Amino acid sequence: MSLHAIRPWRQIDRRPSRKIMVGDVPVGGDAPISVQTMTNTVTTDVAGTIAQVNACAEAGADIVRISVPDEASSAALKEIVPEVSVPIVADIHFHYRRGIEAAEAGAACLRINPGNIGSADRVKEVIAAARDHGCSIRIGVNAGSLEKHLLEKYGEPCPEAMIESGLDHIRILQDNDFHEFKISCKASDVFLAAAAYQGLAEATDAPIHLGITEAGGLTSGTIKSAIGLGNLLWMGIGDTIRVSLSADPVEEVKVGYEILKSLGLRHRGVNIISCPSCARQGFDVIKTVETLEKRLEHIKTPMSLSIIGCVVNGPGEALMTDVGFTGGGNGNGMVYLAGKQSHRMSNEQMVDHIVEQVEAKAAALEAEQAAEKTAAE
Repeated sequence: MSLHAIRPWRQIDRRPSRKIMVGDVPVGGDAPISVQTMTNTVTTDVAGTIAQVNACAEAGADIVRISVPDEASSAALKEIVPEVSVPIVADIHFHYRRGIEAAEAGAACLRINPGNIGSADRVKEVIAAARDHGCSIRIGVNAGSLEKHLLEKYGEPCPEAMIESGLDHIRILQDNDFHEFKISCKASDVFLAAAAYQGLAEATDAPIHLGITEAGGLTSGTIKSAIGLGNLLWMGIGDTIRVSLSADPVEEVKVGYEILKSLGLRHRGVNIISCPSCARQGFDVIKTVETLEKRLEHIKTPMSLSIIGCVVNGPGEALMTDVGFTGGGNGNGMVYLAGKQSHRMSNEQMVDHIVEQVEAKAAALEAEQAAEKTAAE
């Protein structure tokens, strides 16, 4: 078994929530926290959109959202959905017909604000289409697009206004006897988003979609998302997440998983523990880690790997990882397997050797899991 065990002081008590389905992906309840992203291709570029969705799925995305701004995009959705392996959320704004068309086209979920797609009768039509086609709905509250009457009431976007907006939208769905919904209340300000999410989590048992919207570029957006989402997840709030970056959507998926992995909430692929390097390093740690990250991207089995430049912290870190390498002297270092010293290896050969060791360990873990599944059946 992997050495990455869950210990009592590491556990997070998740907020109880209802479970809904987004296609074949459960969201809420006891389901794993799912990772989402959104395409940035033009939806009518069917081939390009399919390629991006599948690239995100390969990186681990559980759900992918696609913008449906016009009728041509609705038509494209009919071609896209059958060619991808993950549920598609149709992003709908203002025009209720797009919601109906997206449901008919095979979307697994509609992202809407019931209050901004027209009259009560039009909302009913969208809800009826969602029900008829097995779609769930995500209510998407955003600090940048709050209703005019709420801005007049509160004077500015604030947690209270966002919570009230969310509960108003929930009421519309519930009044129409529709309960397959989740909700988000995003803001680009970490404090505003966190306060709104905390209030919403107390006011409803609906599954919560977490996000810090318009978080920024790859570096700044990752940090902002890690702080905002990480704190909420630590409190047990959140059933599905989307990291919003001005970057390739695949990077959003990677960051989302790293946030969940750091909190022990999801485990996928190789978790590399590495030092920042210093004058004591016995090999080029930074270059080695960069190479290993690329060489091990294909591993999906949860594992831990320590790459430490010297013997100060190296042996201690290696004791807690599945595979480890600690720098030594004379151009070689120590390989650790299952937390124990195994053998020495030259720095020149260590990258290929570590990849071989990780692949072998992953294969063994997969075989073990398959055997356990067979025995359980």
